[in-house]
Amino acid sequence: MAASDHEGRLGEEFFTPGSSSFTDFLAAHRPELLSTRRVLPDGVRAEGAPHGTTVLALTYRDGVLIAGDRRATMGNLIAQRDLEKVHPADDHCAVAFAGTVGLAVDMVKLYQVELAHFEKIEGIPMTLAAKATRLATMIRNNLGQAMQGLAVVPLLAGYDPAAPEGARGRVFSFDVVGGRYEKFGFHAEGSGSPYARGALKKLYRPGMSRREAALAALQALYDAADDDSATGGPDLTRRIYPIVSVITEDGFERLAERETEELSREMVEQRHTRPDGPNAGV
Repeated sequence: MAASDHEGRLGEEFFTPGSSSFTDFLAAHRPELLSTRRVLPDGVRAEGAPHGTTVLALTYRDGVLIAGDRRATMGNLIAQRDLEKVHPADDHCAVAFAGTVGLAVDMVKLYQVELAHFEKIEGIPMTLAAKATRLATMIRNNLGQAMQGLAVVPLLAGYDPAAPEGARGRVFSFDVVGGRYEKFGFHAEGSGSPYARGALKKLYRPGMSRREAALAALQALYDAADDDSATGGPDLTRRIYPIVSVITEDGFERLAERETEELSREMVEQRHTRPDGPNAGV
């Protein structure tokens, strides 16, 4: 931030009345730090930037689960095999992203600061619905770059203690212009999302245990990788597995690597006898 003329003292901008939004503060005083507001010259489209692919979320008995594959692509090339697309935003919500990796990572970091800044200024955390609205605003601020091929499409999942019992796990999706949509049960984003959603349609049911929800998520990501070359399945050789995290009354928790590996190997073993995955229960 801008330094004061007096060494060790905060600049005048820190004492200027404003909103509780850290993004608005940067936009007013240091807009060059907001990567999502930089637009390429007219007529220029970004080509070849790494893109993250499939992420998904589903509600279960104790809250909500959010997961993503690990692959990033540049056209027909694999840019990264172990990308982390699922990040905690605060203690009770998390963001997963598809789209342009560099901008998405910056947006997630800024969003984490945005939520922490609001809580420090206001003395209370945002409601989950307000967190979704704030993320939608940040996506809208990236519209110029999205129209030039640098789109970021996040997925927000959180635990809402104010919601009725049994409905406290909530999932929000967004479009590139900042539209916000609450999804019920499950949702997926990214290039493999049609296949992941198709898998979840047959596997999802309300009230699943954590283990059942994690297996359903892994099965859906496997189906996405089976039909979408940009989505990466579990890599047993390199021991690279999807990231699976849960958010409950106790907060955010990323499943341990050992647990994810065990579930992934169990699922792959099942696929040896049923390559197209489990049938839907009736």
